[in-house]
Amino acid sequence: MGENILEMRNITKTFPGVAALQDVSLAVRRGEIHAICGENGAGKSTLMKVLSGVYPSGSYDGEIVFDGEPVHFRGIRDSESHGIVIIHQELALVPYLSIAENIFLGNERRGRSRLIDWNRANAEAARLLASVGLHENPVTPVIQLGVGKQQLVEIAKALSKKVRLLILDEPTAALNDIDSKHLLDLMRRLRDQGITCIMISHKLGEVTSIADSTTVIRDGRTVETLDMSDAAATQERIIRGMVGRDLATFYPERESTPGDEVLRIEDWTVRHPTQDRLVVDGASLNVRAGEVVGIAGLMGAGRTELAMSVFGRSYGRDISGRLFVHGREVKARTVAEAIENGIAYATEDRKHYGLNLINDVRGNISAAALDKLARLGWVDGNKEIKVAEQGRRDMNIKSRSVMSVVGELSGGNQQKVVLSKWLFTDPDVLILDEPTRGIDVGAKFEIYTIINRLVADGKAVIIISSELPELLGMCDRIYTLAAGRISGELPVGEATQENLMELMTKDKDLVG
Repeated sequence: MGENILEMRNITKTFPGVAALQDVSLAVRRGEIHAICGENGAGKSTLMKVLSGVYPSGSYDGEIVFDGEPVHFRGIRDSESHGIVIIHQELALVPYLSIAENIFLGNERRGRSRLIDWNRANAEAARLLASVGLHENPVTPVIQLGVGKQQLVEIAKALSKKVRLLILDEPTAALNDIDSKHLLDLMRRLRDQGITCIMISHKLGEVTSIADSTTVIRDGRTVETLDMSDAAATQERIIRGMVGRDLATFYPERESTPGDEVLRIEDWTVRHPTQDRLVVDGASLNVRAGEVVGIAGLMGAGRTELAMSVFGRSYGRDISGRLFVHGREVKARTVAEAIENGIAYATEDRKHYGLNLINDVRGNISAAALDKLARLGWVDGNKEIKVAEQGRRDMNIKSRSVMSVVGELSGGNQQKVVLSKWLFTDPDVLILDEPTRGIDVGAKFEIYTIINRLVADGKAVIIISSELPELLGMCDRIYTLAAGRISGELPVGEATQENLMELMTKDKDLVG
């Protein structure tokens, strides 16, 4: 690593009524991995959109110097022509096109006749895939790949553009531990090849393990840049810079006093909706009032499938088993019936299934229980606003008003809207699927505090999470799933990451 390949000087970017960036400066050394950390809404993604030309020159104040020369990018093609490529958190691949077609989309490999030379394209795609460690046929449709492999296709696409500075926005947010490790190892190899990387991430363990430097941004301003080889560059130091205060613990304290059983699931079995295989196989579990129960499992273990099938049979077919709420057997054959019986489910994919991103906070909070606001078939708009305002206050949702469009809020505030929506249904049991995915440590702490408040009020909560420290920090008991079957149950006092992982990887033939 040597001199700076990038300098962003005094960048200021404003939107109507909002200063997103204020005099932000960033210096990135050639051939390093540079992390950018900050709470949701701090301005990280906005800064990278300025750099990549999504926000063109003239729409912001300040100066960008790349490879020693001032640059003025009018769009993404301009930045890519200089070797700057950004991979957004929401991957920009066309699902029904092949891997090769996606890699060279807009940059097609043509022959002498100016028609696309598919032999050349597929051969070059195969070489690029090999360079990122992805061993797939280039003619495979992208829709057939998991999220981890799609990330590698995006990186192969960047390499096809002769990338010199690669920007990755939350690259491991949706990946399991194995795919995350593969991606981080690839970033190290790219660094060794002289490619500079900027990584935006909320996963501070990954940041401290891979980054050479880390810049912390808070409220649209640069707080500091840390040399990660310095012993003082700890996760606690980064958190303090992000939130402006110390978090004494990552997880707020809670006294556990479980009461009567609220939900019991017996011998629950679910088949895949289109394939002849079981995704949930004879699962049984229970949760009591005032208790947080965790469900741990590797990707594909059946965690989300179990939750969705219980919630109004919104996933799967040939579902069998028994469901009890407060000791009374219920059917919950539809989402409406599940809600009527006191069950709520906050999906892991809030952007696609949990929220209407083009609607406002008011409409999202009221959506799951409009009948409470209706009279003679019409929704009382004044009541709806009052309910939304109450939810906004209770959840500390940071928005200009309840009329603000949800898609404009940060990830943490969007998650609070999801929780507020389901709490308005007044559930007895709340199933939270990856409740803190893609949000920063400050917002996580707020979500955890809300969960503790709910169980203190007698609610029963189930948390599904890929982060074992989160389950260990928040739950009273933890069930593990392996190959669709319950492979173990541990009180949190006996659970460790090691014995949970052992149960999560238990051979199917030995489960039960």
